[in-house]
Amino acid sequence: MNDTNWNILVVFGLLSILTIGGGTAILPEMKQLTINQQHWLTDPQFRNIFALGQLAPGPNMLIVVVIGYHVAGFLGAFLAFVGFFTPASIIVLYANRVWARYEKADWHLTMQRAMAPMVVGFMIAGTITITRAAISDVLTIVIALTIFGIFMMWKINPALLVLAGAVAYMIGA
Repeated sequence: MNDTNWNILVVFGLLSILTIGGGTAILPEMKQLTINQQHWLTDPQFRNIFALGQLAPGPNMLIVVVIGYHVAGFLGAFLAFVGFFTPASIIVLYANRVWARYEKADWHLTMQRAMAPMVVGFMIAGTITITRAAISDVLTIVIALTIFGIFMMWKINPALLVLAGAVAYMIGA
């Protein structure tokens, strides 16, 4: 396995164990590693891959497969998938056993209460990272605020809002 393939496995393995709070929580670190450290992507490429992940069915963190494919083809896609989903799955399997076993312990509720604000903080950091990458001019600000307002007022499928935002950008650009 060459250095690039090994780096894909290591980078996404590291990101996997940092996914407390879900995929959005690791977006700042994913951006740092894939753009600034490894130089696999540019800001616009990262933003576009993230947008694609929001549109595609299934977990939006399947974007790691797209990044891996971009870097090293099918093998890169496979290594990114394995690297990202295997460590977290193993950790969750064993953590769930401990969690269930000690459900009545005093520390159980304390941990649960401590994790909630951490998860929210990580999710906000991820949202800010994507916002910085996506907002580049007045048109993108207007689209973002409009989509946010619509989303907060009505229950509309987010994929439809992403498509609407894309159409609005194509018309306005």
